[in-house]
Amino acid sequence: MEIRRLKSQDATPYREFMLEGYALHPVAFTASVSEREPFPMTWWEGRVKDGDAAEEIVVGAFDGERLAGVVGLCFEQRPKTRHRALLYGMYVHADYAHRGLGRRLVVEILEEARQRDGVRIVTLTVTEGNREAEALYLKCGFASFGVEPFAVALDDGFASKIHMWLDLEAVDESPDTTTP
Repeated sequence: MEIRRLKSQDATPYREFMLEGYALHPVAFTASVSEREPFPMTWWEGRVKDGDAAEEIVVGAFDGERLAGVVGLCFEQRPKTRHRALLYGMYVHADYAHRGLGRRLVVEILEEARQRDGVRIVTLTVTEGNREAEALYLKCGFASFGVEPFAVALDDGFASKIHMWLDLEAVDESPDTTTP
């Protein structure tokens, strides 16, 4: 399994992969297929833009040519918040679940955050009740700091989001990635 930062040529498979994730797991994502499918390809390319100063990056896991999992990171741009980044869009295809791939992706995206000058804090949200995802983030050093009730409107009600954060300077930079 190759884990690497996605590049502009990966935009099309990344788009298809995420639209699948939104369709299969609508409660897990704030975005939806109906929202994101009409976005122009330039929007998806912007998420995987090459270069050290990109505002967003996405790391992907490849099984040969097949995309098996992804996770993104959005860097704050305002002067008072440049020390923060937002982890988003974590999705591992069911064929690769329970193999430690999610943890490897999180470890890699945190390493990308450490490479960015001035970034100290990484935040994320996870749907309340998604115990596997919450456990993964806890194992990677994240801590929860609150729950946002009714954070996402769904066809059949609402979902709350747990807010989590990690101080990059307080976490071991080389966690054991062999343990799922």
